[in-house]
Amino acid sequence: MSSNSKLSIESATQLAVFLANRPGALARVCAALAQAGINIHALATSDTIDHSVVRMVVSDPTKALMLLGETGTLALESEVLMIEGANEPGMLGKIAQRLADTNVNIEYAYLAASPGAERGLAILRPSDVEQARRALEEL
Repeated sequence: MSSNSKLSIESATQLAVFLANRPGALARVCAALAQAGINIHALATSDTIDHSVVRMVVSDPTKALMLLGETGTLALESEVLMIEGANEPGMLGKIAQRLADTNVNIEYAYLAASPGAERGLAILRPSDVEQARRALEEL
């Protein structure tokens, strides 16, 4: 295992923001967060016919939740794991297998890394956050 393979694992508060599935809805939320000095570390969207669920990890989730609430935007909090590790073939497979071996389900995940980056970032929503953290600390 290379020296880059060590995982960095931390808990994070993720916001699930419910938006109209229309042009400009995400832009307005991003502009409001930026104006408040809140950085978006990770983001994923899923859509239905009439709305989108935007999952995001931000620099100040409490402030973001209050800001969204003031504008009448529905947002819910959940705990996720932010996992930074080597950007190499098989890394996600190792994480998924370790969680499977300890009977932890991955409810959803999103990840990204630039092709040339040495490390990538994954956001995982495991069925049991603490059990997942313990299992992955040994990886």
